Amino acid sequence: MQVNIVGVSGSPRKGATQYCVQEALRSASEILGISTHFIDLRGNKINHCIHCNRCLHEKLDICPVFEDDMSGYYDYILKADGIVLGSPVYHMSPSSLMQAFLNRLRPLGRYIGSGGWAVKVGGAIAVGGMRNGGQETTLECLNNFFFCSGMVVVSGGIFAYNGGSIWSNDKKEIGAKEDTIGMDTVRVIGRRTAIIAKLLKLGLTQAAGIEPSVLAGLSGPSELEQKLDKFRHR
Repeated sequence: MQVNIVGVSGSPRKGATQYCVQEALRSASEILGISTHFIDLRGNKINHCIHCNRCLHEKLDICPVFEDDMSGYYDYILKADGIVLGSPVYHMSPSSLMQAFLNRLRPLGRYIGSGGWAVKVGGAIAVGGMRNGGQETTLECLNNFFFCSGMVVVSGGIFAYNGGSIWSNDKKEIGAKEDTIGMDTVRVIGRRTAIIAKLLKLGLTQAAGIEPSVLAGLSGPSELEQKLDKFRHR
């Protein structure tokens, strides 16, 4: 069974974040049966979501409004069993590039209620130029995306509570490498994302008869439809 882990670097420049996400994927690939794919948002044109909801109304898996670099990423995210998000810290939050990327995943939102994201696994990485430079709050934002999508969120256990946390000392990749403790948290996140994704995928093959909507935390299809109806008329 092949398990797909996708890593996304949300930094607009080549440096620590890119290196950290790639290192997390390298650790993930050490798990038997894991394949990885790296998405580097650097240099990409990704427009902000205008919340028109055309993608949802027309049941499209891509954004029908903008013809930009985002269109090439939907299929990777849709087919991913695990997702590792890495962002530099910008004012104690993820970069605008990462935020735009996450907001533009709205076309895939219609799969959330039907349980399509309930067995996806998410792990987060934050890279700060200062030792205490907003890594925790940035990880919280990235993890909140996973929560909102109904995903299973992993941490690094007792060694990386919220996710991978790096102090680059504003020296890009060199600084990340020098933070040996931080890089350990990155590798933990990569491995745990892969392992939990593999366990969930294997378990799902043995869990016959479970309605997709139940995976999303609902009692069944009728409750899903009721909640969607309320959502549409808010």
